Amino acid sequence: MTLVIYIAVMAGMTYLIRMIPFAAFRRQIRSRFFRSFLYYVPYAVLTAMTVPAIFYSTGSVETAAVGTAVALVLAYFDMPLIVVALAASAAAFAAGFVFPFVH
Repeated sequence: MTLVIYIAVMAGMTYLIRMIPFAAFRRQIRSRFFRSFLYYVPYAVLTAMTVPAIFYSTGSVETAAVGTAVALVLAYFDMPLIVVALAASAAAFAAGFVFPFVH
């Protein structure tokens, strides 16, 4: 029964998060600043959630920094996402052999 309540609350919250903007803003937003702000919010939130996870994922800041550097360089050169992800993972894994005792 508790699981059903949890699922119902999660469904309600998800619905409210998606419905409130439609109810609050009935007409098109004309403010250039506010439109720009709303455009960049998803990217800022995604970055705020992803960056800490990157540096705590390997257990070593050094190996995570190597993987991040490789990912940034490959992304700068417009490589496909799968190539960036695999190369960054391989670089972090290989850096674990270079920095074996760093924690």
